[in-house]
This record gives sequence, structure tokens and C-alpha cells, in this order.
Amino acid sequence: MLIRDIFNQKKPVISFEIFPPKKDSNIDVIYSTLEALKDLRPDFISVTYGAGGSTRDKTVEIASIVKNKYNIEALAHLTCIGLNNEGLNRILGELAENNVKNIMALRGDLPEGMDKKVLEESSFSHASDIITSIKKLGDFCTGGACYPEVHPECDSLDKDIENLKFKVDCGADFLVTQLFFDNEKFYTFMDKARKAGINIPISAGIMPVTNKKQIERMVSLSNATLPVKFRRIMDKYEHNPEALKEAGIAYATEQIIDLLSWGIDGIHLYTMNRPETCRRIINNITTIRDDLEARS
Repeated sequence: MLIRDIFNQKKPVISFEIFPPKKDSNIDVIYSTLEALKDLRPDFISVTYGAGGSTRDKTVEIASIVKNKYNIEALAHLTCIGLNNEGLNRILGELAENNVKNIMALRGDLPEGMDKKVLEESSFSHASDIITSIKKLGDFCTGGACYPEVHPECDSLDKDIENLKFKVDCGADFLVTQLFFDNEKFYTFMDKARKAGINIPISAGIMPVTNKKQIERMVSLSNATLPVKFRRIMDKYEHNPEALKEAGIAYATEQIIDLLSWGIDGIHLYTMNRPETCRRIINNITTIRDDLEARS
């Protein structure tokens, strides 16, 4: 099923994101993650890959496993970095052959140490370029990313919304946000997006705090602000991993419950391949999720 059709049929849509093992690692290690996630009833699972497309082939393989072995809709990530027209045609062919019809189109970031010549050899500069080409090449459903607190390379939220509207006009079927920790920032973003005519489903990206250094790195990439309440949790429990994990799960759960009460289209959990954390959060919202699904 195309993900756009899932959004049309139910609310909220619950999805997870996983990433392949490193390039020189055995792909079998991903099975334990998928086995632990499958009974949580995800509407789809997105499969990302390493910086610069370093695990692109594994992403196609894992997306196929998600779809064909576990019978869960798969969303395969695809970035501009190092991608030319021939490569796009090959990947789309492989995905179609494996019954994977959903693609997350991203610009991607040039990893540290990678030759900038890779960018020059790429046929695409922006996610909108990939989306435009995909729409010409087949009946794929395409997702795009958005930044509730402004893309790090953009001057203002208004300009970022303008760029996002262009991406939507190129054919994006739904959007998934970068992580954020302040729901009020997200609601401001949503208000501006809807007023700008962006009416496709938008799923909120949530990352549970389990490691302070990891979160700080992700925040630097996503431009997310850390509320005082959130900083207090990290500072208090940073030297006690189990306590930080407990507090992080509670914070993410509270965030999600507020978003569900507001009427969010979907929740996208960045699992970081830690299914036990994901399981606890989903279990915390099971009754609310069932009630909302029954109404949709």
C-alpha cells in the first residue's frame, strides 16, 4: 500500500525509523530489531542509510525484507549525494521489483572527509529534484523532510516554509519532521505551513533521549532547541544512563500524548535501532492510540 493511502484511511499513523548496520557488518543483525518491532503495529518502517549513501544498497535490501518478510510497508530513503540519473533508475527498478513503492526523498549531507567532487557528479541538488524525477518514472509515493524550527541553512521560518511548499508542489505526498522537543514550536510551524497551502499529511518526528552526547549531536544537525525542562533532565541524569533512559521515555511519551491530543496526522519514532525503548513508549500510549484509531 502507498503511504499516502494509509494517511487517508486512518489517524494517527504510527511509524518507526531504523538504519542498516555499517557497510562491513552482516545485515542479519537487523533482523533482531525488526522482530522486536513487528508486533507494535507500525503502519510503516522507514529505512535510512549512512552519510553519503554509504549503505544505500543495504537500504534497498532491508526495505525489501520489511515489506516482503514482515508484511509491513517500507519507506526507503534516497538522497542526492552521489546519485545520478542512471543510479536513480536502477534503484527505482530494484525497489519496484521488491514491491517497495514508498520513497523518502532527501538532499542529504556531505559527510566529513568526503570529496566535494561527489556533489558535482550528482544529478540532483535538492530533494525536490529527486521527487520530480520519481514522479515521471513510476507510481511511487514520495515523502519529504521538514524542519519545525527552520532548516539550519535557511534564514527564516517563512523562507523555509516557502521552500517546503515548492517541494510539495513538485509532488511530495507526505512530510516527516526532523526531531524536536518543544511541541509549541511544532504547532507554530504547522500553523504557518497550513496557511501557506501545505495540506498534505505531516508526521511528527520524535527521538527519545537515551544518550546526552547523541542528542546534542542530533540537535546541532536539526536546529532543534532544547527547552529548559528538557535540559534539566539531561543535566540531572547524564551520568546515570538508566535514569536518563527512564526520564527520556517519560518525556517522549508526554510529548506524543500532547501531539495526539492536538490531532497530529502521525508520529514517527526515531528508534536508533533500540526496540526496547520504542516498545515502552508505544505501550504507554496503546489505549490512546486504540481510541483515536477507532474514531478515524
